[in-house]
Amino acid sequence: TSSIRSGSMLNSLSTSLLCLGPDSTDRPLVLFSLPDVHNTTTLLLSDDRSTLYVGAQDTLLSLDVSQSDVISLKKKVEWSPSEREITECVECPNLVHVLRSLNSTHLYACGSFAFSPHDVFIVSQHRNFSIVQYGNAKGRCPFSPFQRSSAITVDGELFTATTTDFKGVQPQISRHLSKHGRPDVSQDSSVALKEPTFVSSSLDPADKKLYFFFSEVGKEFSFIDDLQIARVAQVCKDDVGGQRTLQKKWTSFAKAPLICQLPKQLPFNVLEDVFTLQPAEGSGAADTLFYGVFTSQWSSGPESAVCVFKLQDVRDVFTQSYRTFDMQTHQWSPLVGKHSYLGKCGHGNASDSVLAEVKRSFLTSDSVKPDGGGPIMVSSGERYSRVAAMVTEAANGTQYTVLFLLTESGLLHKVVLFARGAQVIEEIQVFTQAQPIKSMLLSSVKGVLYIGTSEGVTAVPVADCSIYRTCRQCVLARDPLCGWSRSGTAVFLTRPVSSSHLYLFSNVLPTEVGVKLNEVVALRCVKPSNLAALTWTSPQLNARTKNLFIQSADGTLSFIATADTFGSYRCEAEEGRYKEVVMSYNVQQTASPRSMSPVTKVNNEPPPSGVDEPYEDIPTETANNAQVMTDQPDDAQQVLQQKSYYSELVVVALLLAACVCVMILAGLHTWNQRRAGLKQKPLVSPEVSSRTDPSMERGSEVTLSLRSSSHHASLSAAVPLPASVSHLFVCHHEKMSRRRTSDVEKTNELKLVVLQL
Repeated sequence: TSSIRSGSMLNSLSTSLLCLGPDSTDRPLVLFSLPDVHNTTTLLLSDDRSTLYVGAQDTLLSLDVSQSDVISLKKKVEWSPSEREITECVECPNLVHVLRSLNSTHLYACGSFAFSPHDVFIVSQHRNFSIVQYGNAKGRCPFSPFQRSSAITVDGELFTATTTDFKGVQPQISRHLSKHGRPDVSQDSSVALKEPTFVSSSLDPADKKLYFFFSEVGKEFSFIDDLQIARVAQVCKDDVGGQRTLQKKWTSFAKAPLICQLPKQLPFNVLEDVFTLQPAEGSGAADTLFYGVFTSQWSSGPESAVCVFKLQDVRDVFTQSYRTFDMQTHQWSPLVGKHSYLGKCGHGNASDSVLAEVKRSFLTSDSVKPDGGGPIMVSSGERYSRVAAMVTEAANGTQYTVLFLLTESGLLHKVVLFARGAQVIEEIQVFTQAQPIKSMLLSSVKGVLYIGTSEGVTAVPVADCSIYRTCRQCVLARDPLCGWSRSGTAVFLTRPVSSSHLYLFSNVLPTEVGVKLNEVVALRCVKPSNLAALTWTSPQLNARTKNLFIQSADGTLSFIATADTFGSYRCEAEEGRYKEVVMSYNVQQTASPRSMSPVTKVNNEPPPSGVDEPYEDIPTETANNAQVMTDQPDDAQQVLQQKSYYSELVVVALLLAACVCVMILAGLHTWNQRRAGLKQKPLVSPEVSSRTDPSMERGSEVTLSLRSSSHHASLSAAVPLPASVSHLFVCHHEKMSRRRTSDVEKTNELKLVVLQL
């Protein structure tokens, strides 16, 4: 099983992304696994590309990959330690580190073999696949199953870069199985190699040199912490060592730093993997490119970069100035004078003084700079561990480089290098459950990428053009391996889109949505890619009604169905300079079921004015069962035109609430005044209360005045007093003397106390 997530953008140097449509199907991946076989991590493809050899835990496999959609088992050979060896090292299986082709009939394999490296020769001629010779292989592959190494075979000779001890702390670059009576040579000096991690090796057939790529601790710099440096080391294929000095040692060994760095930033100094892209037929070996994946020892999160180096630049560095190592001070210093023999082949008969200089001066002063001066791609969210590259030619003759990058979690990113930068056009989850991926083998001729993990081998096609259902999707994907034919199918080879701003109008049929009045409507719109920006367009969306709509983070448009919101809506996705219609809706009010009938509508709306339509969208046969719910033009049409009184209802409710609040406040105020009056002494005497004001008996109108000292507010009202009501109101004049003055009296204002019987 597999899943694909299109549109993941990881390249910080490029801001645009074009990817697959939302209806992309799963990649047709082919997985091979056996229940009793694990750690299928070492892969080798036969010369005829019909057989895949796999080195696994305690097992060697021969798989039939002649058919692109099937992987079948041809032969299985058990290769495991004996019971005695297993008892000496508990839980120490044999993991195959090296699996190379020696000639047309034999393979070579080397495994950890319970921390006691062993190697075998395997007959691979015709249908035969069997082990013919065992042997001890110390120095040809690591003791530990988890330590990385590199190996390459050239003309039947084996060149390895590995460690030679049980602890894995003694590195060595060696030649084994030497021919023509030449001795095996090596480089195991602790000065030449400081805690290296070997990742890859490559052959320069023109100069007859081999290059080994690794990271190590750089001792030419004085830092408190160990500084990791990415390196490339060279040796000559036919080196036989010196006669007295450097006997059985490399006389051509030299190493140079690899620089992968953004301007004014710390370099990516840890090398994870290197892929050698051979030049096209007719080109020279100098056009060979090395694609390297780098990480940084200072990075706190997942971060990586991809840099590309030219073989010619590597050659030039080894012909320039060098540094020399002082054995007394253990310091590196620039080598004074010109020493043209450094980094050259053919020192078998050199003098002891020349070889002594070669022995201590093998580090170049200059570094190998990447092509273009910096990384071609930088990812701030993913840590890449493996890389593979291929070159393809589009229909117009333009060549594109396609990279395949593996993350530590098992994701496969497909990257295309355009003139304006790198773009990730596909992200493939190779397995349902993420697991570490140890190896990757690309066959550009077969168009298949083989991935080895701890659970099995997976074949991933470099392109699956069938996932593009329309020309729009095919063009926007920008996959140089796919094109669109007039017959309505996706095929290989296409031409890139070159337009300042291209609006690809798609014939998306509108989806009819029937809703009731004042019902909440939610129109969904799925992003075709992670970086797509979704916008909604509709005649109903204007400055007056924009507050009636809510667009959520996932692109869903929500609103209440009213006469102002019924109509058509289109969701558009925009990425960089390109725009496409993703969804189209027609929202209308539903009537009774008997007044509805399904009708199919065709969107004949032309593209926006002023925008050319250079590409014809030929949709394939896809399931589109959208039905349009239309109402009969009788009473349902009249309902649509009725005015909604929702706004007026809200205003009336607010006014009513305000009035209720005022009445409650007035009642509280009155109750407070009543309590204050009852706490005072009697306002009138019995004699006064027995008398009745003639005006009350006649019936009159009295002005009542209530004053609140606390709120500085007053309330006045004219109250008619009927003559039949007795003892309803009592008026009292209260006189108080503030001072002991007999002739001065001050009267207080009239207080009207309302006592309701």
